[in-house]
Amino acid sequence: MPAKKRAKARKSVVEATTVTGSPEQQIAGFLAKYTPEMVASGKDARARMCQVVPGGFEFVYDNYNALVFGYGPSDRPSEAVLSLALMPRWVTLCFLKGGKLTDPNKILRGSGNVVRNVRLTAPADLDDLYIRRLITDAIAAASPKFPADGGAPRTVIRSISAKQRPRRPR
Repeated sequence: MPAKKRAKARKSVVEATTVTGSPEQQIAGFLAKYTPEMVASGKDARARMCQVVPGGFEFVYDNYNALVFGYGPSDRPSEAVLSLALMPRWVTLCFLKGGKLTDPNKILRGSGNVVRNVRLTAPADLDDLYIRRLITDAIAAASPKFPADGGAPRTVIRSISAKQRPRRPR
């Protein structure tokens, strides 16, 4: 990528440290861009994921395409294994190392070597035994391992994109 394009790309991302407010206040602001139905769905899905993920870190990205919550065992985003992506009309559960997961029911979408996803019809889908097994398998395969003490993940706002697609359906 030419230097001019790289500089422009860097300007489109606002570092989270320049934004004021607690992570929860910032997340409330990110969610406010969505319809009330998507806000409820996103909050519910996030709460369910925080109950399932045994500690570690929750990374928040308010990026160009979606509001994303990533979950990993350490403060390094490259080690994240799961994420929730809030789109204008649905929530997607992503398995960031899903290409290695066993999926006999073939519910995971994606054909690449690494990432797989499933579009949630409702946050309650996260309680489905098959999806829960996939989540558990992804967490178990994490390297490094998630902390043994459990607890809620620590939330870290990673980036906020200055330019974003509309968060409400047209």
